Amino acid sequence: MRTDTPKVTRLQDYRPSDYLIDTIELDLRLHPTATRITAVMAMRPNPKGRAGAPLVLDGDELMLLGIELDGTLLDQAAYDCTPQDLTVFAPPAGPFRLTIRTEVNPTANTKLMGLYRSSGIYCTQCEADGFRRITYALDRPDVLSVYTTRIEADAEEAPTLLGNGNLVESGPVPGTRRHFALWHDPHPKPGYLFAIVGGRLARIAKPYTTASGREVEIAILVEPGKEARAEYALDALERSMRWDERVFGREYDLDVFNVVAVSDFNMGAMENKGLNIFNDKYVLASPDTATDSDYANIEAVIAHEYFHNWTGNRITCRDWFQLCLKEGLTVFRDQEFSSDERSRAVHRIGEVRTLRARQFPEDAGPLSHPVRPSQYREINNFYTATVYEKGAEIIRMLKSLLGETDFAAGMTRYFDSCDGTAATVEDFLEAFATVSGRDLTHFARWYDQAGTPTVAVGTHYDPATGSFRLDLTQTTPPTSDQPDKVPLVLPVALGLVSEGGEIVPIDHPRVRPDGVFLFDRASDSLEVGGLPSRPVPSLFRGFSSPVKVRLDLDEADLLTLVRYDTDPFNRWQSAQTVALRILVRLVGSGTSDPGLSGFSSALEALLAAEAERDPAFAATALALPGEAEIAQEIGRDVDPDAVRRALDAMRREVGLALAPTLRGVRDALPARATYSPDAASAGRRALRNVALDLLAAGDPDAGVSAAFEQFEAAGNMTDRLAALSTLSLHPGEARERAFAAFAGRYGEEPLALDKWFALQAVMPERATLDRVRGLMGHAGFAFSNPNRVRALVGSFALGNATQFHRPDGAGYVFLADIVLALNGSNPQVAARLLTAFSTWRMMEAGRREQARAALLRITAEDDLSPDVADIASRSLREP
Repeated sequence: MRTDTPKVTRLQDYRPSDYLIDTIELDLRLHPTATRITAVMAMRPNPKGRAGAPLVLDGDELMLLGIELDGTLLDQAAYDCTPQDLTVFAPPAGPFRLTIRTEVNPTANTKLMGLYRSSGIYCTQCEADGFRRITYALDRPDVLSVYTTRIEADAEEAPTLLGNGNLVESGPVPGTRRHFALWHDPHPKPGYLFAIVGGRLARIAKPYTTASGREVEIAILVEPGKEARAEYALDALERSMRWDERVFGREYDLDVFNVVAVSDFNMGAMENKGLNIFNDKYVLASPDTATDSDYANIEAVIAHEYFHNWTGNRITCRDWFQLCLKEGLTVFRDQEFSSDERSRAVHRIGEVRTLRARQFPEDAGPLSHPVRPSQYREINNFYTATVYEKGAEIIRMLKSLLGETDFAAGMTRYFDSCDGTAATVEDFLEAFATVSGRDLTHFARWYDQAGTPTVAVGTHYDPATGSFRLDLTQTTPPTSDQPDKVPLVLPVALGLVSEGGEIVPIDHPRVRPDGVFLFDRASDSLEVGGLPSRPVPSLFRGFSSPVKVRLDLDEADLLTLVRYDTDPFNRWQSAQTVALRILVRLVGSGTSDPGLSGFSSALEALLAAEAERDPAFAATALALPGEAEIAQEIGRDVDPDAVRRALDAMRREVGLALAPTLRGVRDALPARATYSPDAASAGRRALRNVALDLLAAGDPDAGVSAAFEQFEAAGNMTDRLAALSTLSLHPGEARERAFAAFAGRYGEEPLALDKWFALQAVMPERATLDRVRGLMGHAGFAFSNPNRVRALVGSFALGNATQFHRPDGAGYVFLADIVLALNGSNPQVAARLLTAFSTWRMMEAGRREQARAALLRITAEDDLSPDVADIASRSLREP
């Protein structure tokens, strides 16, 4: 491993910057290989900093061309400069102006951080620490500056020039083929929110009037010829802006809002003030190239980045330890938006499935960390499910704890008191404590304690007295950096269901009218009297706390909840719990399970009740637990091949048992000639396609025939890809013909080809690894494009448990090779791929040794990037 291992940054060591930058005037003269940047910074000592301290500016692979202090060239003895930092030994004791000239090569910047040029487009990505790759600066989130940016470029190469804020002036540069644009952002911001774009782009736009009457132009810019595919994104943006005004009282604050779609981007999108830059997969959509899920994701990501205008931009984070303050809160906001736009119940189930698939394993593995970490080596590795998804769950619990009125008042106070500042978690919670009068000290432990709590629930009914008691205990397993855990505040949403299906009223002083009571100690009991018969408890309704629940209910009790519970989430959850119990038994026995009959009957009854009323919910309920969920339930010594066999057995049995009903569903929901991405239409397609997949699992011959017929006749990508997904699990001529036809149809459509790559990468077959290697030579694949790498290599490593975790270790060797190949060119993508090893300790002994050997090989390499070195070393930590 490299010897210059990055230093550990600790929350407890935070201190304010010694200097502040009030304004930054930037002049960027764009050139493919030699872009020159002049930065004029109006600086002053920070009253909260160290008086007389040297000025140390951050850099990263920079070339300094010149430096001036108050208009005078700085003597070389007065400063020290390396590509990584610039130190002025004795800056003035009062305000001063520092001018710095640098040169960068955008075309050679394969890391896609800072200023880079890709597919002819100049763009920037500065979060978390990319601004220092443009100019030397105080590149930290608590240094807020007002930016004025002049961008100059060849008018033919880059006719569009965009920056943060409002356009002040633009025009030709006399005597040259170049032109310029001058942008000014009046809102102080940190360097990570700086952005420019230059290139040949097409634009769609519309006027928007805020609630207070401000006129704004909102626009989406894309590759020429793809304007029509951005219409849905523009509509989602308008709906997001209106929703934020209505629900949170937040209006937009500039004259323009631009969204630019680029094809080479490490992240999903970036909320730069007034100039959001997006991975094009979250902007471009048409019925022929995008699925229902793509449309929903575009809607959610557009909303997420827009909502950052207040939760992230107007109020940013003091330091990167507070990352959850902008990301967790904004995820909560985008989830609420999507729930209002679509089915709240179905969206909530999707949120929880994502949390369990991504965050629960993170909490249980060597990469575990609190929502607000106490330390880090490489901040880019903490853009995690824990910060985002678990962070959102904390906000949701806070709302449940306080109630709608106090939560809304707390949000308003937070916006009003922290606007224009770099805030902390403490600032956020103080706003809610002030308006509610509640002490949130205990609740705040959620931010600082890693791990997923497990709640064990025992039930006791006394028929003589009609008394029903719940006994609850909560424990959180030790994690790598936190061996000792404390009880947390858990809002428990409770319902009681009688054996006959009636909802039993709960009369208890600790239970609020909405059914919520607080469980905030290691163990607790709740007793309800006056019940003529034993009820079935419905606990953590709506997933009211992000915990694992161990119930002493038998499968008959759970199936009662599937049939009668009025909480849609717990109806789904109860079916999943039964399925997981059966699947775990199947993993051990390898034979059919007697519980499958009752489970299939319950699914059939649910399908009969919901197929017409709520097809989206019916489709969600029919989706069986995945391999990762089964592995989590087993916990240790997992054999992925046995897990896959168990899942295939259940799919086969359910498909056979429900075949007549599933065929009836498909007959009742014929494919429509006209496509619409609305939630109701998407729900009908989802149910029709999950029925096809289960029918093929039960009767492969008939199912493959039906799937191929749907593939050929499909009038939209959703139905076409669903059919191809079903075919992908059934080797044979029909599958290969369909994959060849898909490639022929979409050979010039990179985002569609990503779906083609991904489906082949997750085939649970021994030949898949060789197939993936072969696809790396496909004309549509490029290691330089993160989307292509994630679609093929990422799908294999993170979505194909049997083949990534092959007992011979070949999957681990393959991923290690890819990570090392990308380590120098794009360390962020390499590090994200490496997180596929996070579950290696769950595997059986032979696989564990193979995975450990692959990780040790990576750590033994010289010149590892900080990103890869950090993930590799933490993955090897002892639990």
